[in-house]
Parts: sequence; C-alpha cells; structure tokens
Amino acid sequence: MREDRQRIDKWLWFARFAKTRTLAAKLVTSGFVRVNGQRVENVAKPLAVGDVVTLALARSTLVLRVESLGQRRGPAPEARQLYADISPDNGTLVSEGDSG
Repeated sequence: MREDRQRIDKWLWFARFAKTRTLAAKLVTSGFVRVNGQRVENVAKPLAVGDVVTLALARSTLVLRVESLGQRRGPAPEARQLYADISPDNGTLVSEGDSG
C-alpha cells in the first residue's frame, strides 16, 4: 500500500474506535463504516488524509475527517489527533451563545 494510505481497520484501531483490530474489522464488514459517503465492506480499503469517515455506533453516529494516519496505537490524546469530529450534532443541548 502507498505511504499516503492506510487500511481502514488499522486506522480505526489506531484512533481507538475499536479495542482490537479484529473488532475494527467487524465494524467494517458489518456495514457500520462509510468512507466519503460510500459503504465499506473490505477491511483493506485504503484511507487517506482528508477522507470523511462515518461510523454508525450503538448510540450515536460520528462523522470524522481524517487528519493524520497513525503510526501506532498510542494514548487517547495522541489518537484524537488522527481525526477531526465534524458531526453535525456534537451532543450539546445548549449552544455557547444561549444565555438561557
């Protein structure tokens, strides 16, 4: 695989959306992952910086933009640098501009 690409299952594991690579692969093969709006069923799907990943999880749906490709499964603060959450609703009930 090219240096500017990474397997989707590996990236999900590095970004800490799955405890193991096997569980990351199951997320993909079960149809819970989309890349750039297209459903992904192949765990070897190459992922690049700038791609948009949609994860349908048990209680929420996350929309993430890939900011970096991982080199290892590090601590959570390091994993959060791999993506930007661009979900339309981030779970807040009151916006910061509301006084009331």
